[in-house]
Amino acid sequence: MRAGISRREYLLIALATFAALLLVWWLVTATGLVDPIFLPPLTAVAARLGELAADGTLWLDTGLSVYRITVAYLIASAMALLLGPIMGMSARVEAALEPLFDFIRYMPVVAFVTLTVIWVGTGDPAKFLLIWMGTFFQQVLMVADAVRQVPQPMVQLGETLGLNRRQILLRIVFPAAWPRIYDALRVTLGWAWTWLVVAELVAATAGLGYRLTVAKRYFATDTIFGYLLVLGVLGLVFDQGMRALGRVLFRYQRKER
Repeated sequence: MRAGISRREYLLIALATFAALLLVWWLVTATGLVDPIFLPPLTAVAARLGELAADGTLWLDTGLSVYRITVAYLIASAMALLLGPIMGMSARVEAALEPLFDFIRYMPVVAFVTLTVIWVGTGDPAKFLLIWMGTFFQQVLMVADAVRQVPQPMVQLGETLGLNRRQILLRIVFPAAWPRIYDALRVTLGWAWTWLVVAELVAATAGLGYRLTVAKRYFATDTIFGYLLVLGVLGLVFDQGMRALGRVLFRYQRKER
């Protein structure tokens, strides 16, 4: 059922899927089946993106958004990588923190928009905080779960060899759990991009999320679809970049597609 395919074939199928979707979009708008206010023509979206690129708006928005998500995501990931393995190894730490983190992660991040302004002001720290809140609590629980899935005999082997808890964690548990941890980081990167739009609602003057909000007010659907495409492309680039790095880091696990 999981017969492998070559990387070339995989890429061709993926490109064909995108091409088919763009073709359907063009046909639906060209035949007038949908009012442009609901689905603008692909050419109108491309033209609008061209205008925004020409005056520098697109590059400014993209640069700011990439900066914000990179900083917030790296902070969240570093904290999750420090705390998650400890939660996964220690039942007491798990009992103390996991119910609390479960409690917090079900709170809607959008409800904290006003509070972040009160806490840290309206600058980039507020945006970092919102992205962090939407990412960290999911990450740390997934990292802890990955650590718990390390086979117990491996831990017992370390104890038999006289390793202390720190050595077992660093030499046995973390290396064994790292592929699953990396997958968790890759998945949560997608969530971070989702929270970026929410974060840029906070007194922003530029950014992809900010521009989407402004376009919504004026029913500028060509700008909305254009920026959604930009977000999708950026997310795909980041995701595929992590996927390519993962193939290098874990080539011993790699299966031929």
